[in-house]
Amino acid sequence: MAKTASPAVKTPPAADFEHSLDELEQLVAKMEAGELSLDESLASFERGVGLYRTCQQALEKAELRVRLLLDPEAPEAAKPFGPSEPDAGKPVADDDLPF
Repeated sequence: MAKTASPAVKTPPAADFEHSLDELEQLVAKMEAGELSLDESLASFERGVGLYRTCQQALEKAELRVRLLLDPEAPEAAKPFGPSEPDAGKPVADDDLPF
């Protein structure tokens, strides 16, 4: 009798984030210990960058969910946190001041 493929078990995003963060912390500890070869260090660094990106994406998705939960009808709810204008946070030149 042929077996049917079982549906893929999807890991909840929070668990995936926690797992990635834990692995990233372990990699950092190994690299900081200074006992890895150059090749091992490079491989660990490469893996760490991937884990960092996974964590960053999970945080961005969580941030968007929070925005949508706080105000689902506001069009700006779907925009990322941060300065709302491209020049926000940029120093103002003296010649732009009114006096």
